Amino acid sequence: MIKRPKVLSIGHSYVVASNRAIMRQVAQLGEFEIELAAPSFLHGSLRSLELESEADFRYDQKLNVIPLNVYFSKKIHIMYYCGLKKLITQNKYDLVHIWEEPYVLGGYQIARRCFQTQTPYFFRTAQSLNKKYPFPFSYFEKFVLQNSSGWNAGASLVYQNLLNRGYPPESGVIINLGTDKNIFYPDANDRESIRAELGVEGFVIGFSGRLVESKGLDVLMDALKILKKYTSEKWFFLVLGSGPYHDKILSWAQENNFSDRVVVRLASHDEMPRFMRAMDCLVAPSQTAKNWKEQFGRMITEAFATKVPVIGSTSGEIPFVIDKAGLVVEEKDSSGWAQAIAKLMNSESLCQEFQDEGYKRFLKNYDVSRVARQYADFYRQIIDSKQLDNI
Repeated sequence: MIKRPKVLSIGHSYVVASNRAIMRQVAQLGEFEIELAAPSFLHGSLRSLELESEADFRYDQKLNVIPLNVYFSKKIHIMYYCGLKKLITQNKYDLVHIWEEPYVLGGYQIARRCFQTQTPYFFRTAQSLNKKYPFPFSYFEKFVLQNSSGWNAGASLVYQNLLNRGYPPESGVIINLGTDKNIFYPDANDRESIRAELGVEGFVIGFSGRLVESKGLDVLMDALKILKKYTSEKWFFLVLGSGPYHDKILSWAQENNFSDRVVVRLASHDEMPRFMRAMDCLVAPSQTAKNWKEQFGRMITEAFATKVPVIGSTSGEIPFVIDKAGLVVEEKDSSGWAQAIAKLMNSESLCQEFQDEGYKRFLKNYDVSRVARQYADFYRQIIDSKQLDNI
């Protein structure tokens, strides 16, 4: 039997089982022996997380997920992995896939251990702004890039930014995030069930993400206040997430007599597909700031997969993800947002059109099986190249 190359993918986001969907699909291809490493416990941005099990995923090729202790996970830039020396030295991987930014301590740690063991590696990055990092983070990025066998940009604007930063184009590739249609899918019966549980009526406008200023919640609240100018249809606002704006949204709802049509809830990753099915549209009103713009917008592809129409802002990668499969509105245009929402509320045919177009776009670009194939091809390219170098 021909030995399959052994690949390790490591990253803090793998603490959540749904974030392993791409690697699960790579493993199913049967071309590589895949192992994952992730923190056994992580202080996440929304809540604390323990490493989730793979037991509920029934695939021919099971993922071997290796727990690692970490320190300082409240500050992801300085999160420190324990046990890397033993993991990488003893297992003799043919390739290590670093799912950490090159400028953070964890990414540097992994790259340095690979360098010491002469293990080829590449890294994924979502840097969409040309930032100047202070020492030691600037040193981390330089070391990780100089000693890597390749780099993966998570979106088109990320790729262009990294070329501007001096990243070599010959070793870079754009591979987007993927969404698993076995997890996110439309289900009419489940839709009615979750709407009944929530007590929602009318047109459900959904938001998913961190409840912070940069996610455009101020613009969205302004838009909902003036929505009655453009439609008489009843609406319901379903907010999924946590953060500083939690209480602000509830206060706004009370002040405007919207309390009976607003729900703010922190949903687990497992609950998200069900809540997504309850929506009539998903809104992504992200706002570009001096040090941030939307890097991708995975909630959009999840909505596409669930056949939920999408309205997004012009921030960062959002217009490129949506393309012509939804509506795109200028970031700060509250009136424009109200009109876009009303346009969907007033037209079942337009909603159906975006459901169909969004799902087609999902299958073509963001289906996790397609993304997995891209990663497998990149793995093979790097491994084959290293083998030729050693001849």
